[in-house]
Amino acid sequence: MMLDSIEVRDFMSKDPLKFTTETSIMDALHQILVRKVSGATVVDDDDRVVGVISEIDLLNSLEQISYYQQGDAKIGDLMSTSVDVMQLDTNIFQAAQTLCELKRRRMPVVHEGRFVGQISCRSVLHAFKDSMLAHDKSED
Repeated sequence: MMLDSIEVRDFMSKDPLKFTTETSIMDALHQILVRKVSGATVVDDDDRVVGVISEIDLLNSLEQISYYQQGDAKIGDLMSTSVDVMQLDTNIFQAAQTLCELKRRRMPVVHEGRFVGQISCRSVLHAFKDSMLAHDKSED
């Protein structure tokens, strides 16, 4: 199996953490910690990507978060709105290049404009490992 024949759809996370702009900051913080992830995609009511929220975004806003702890601050107040996305049919080699060039650990995956999953550096490394193992076995 060649890496350029493997698509993002084959190795992406199909159920990554996602929020809406209306998710409370404290709920998002809790979910990020419980799921042990470094961030999440923010979507609108039609599952279109409108932002991302990361641990860094939350760390940069600790004072704001503590101020809003009793209030109702929303993810839409803290999220990054400049979001790069990857298409579902991107080959895994192109995905690796894009993640490296943009210095991203993960990116939302979209199909027909809607959020369908997430690709990460770890996912790409798994694809590479699986491809190499399949290649080695075919030479036996």
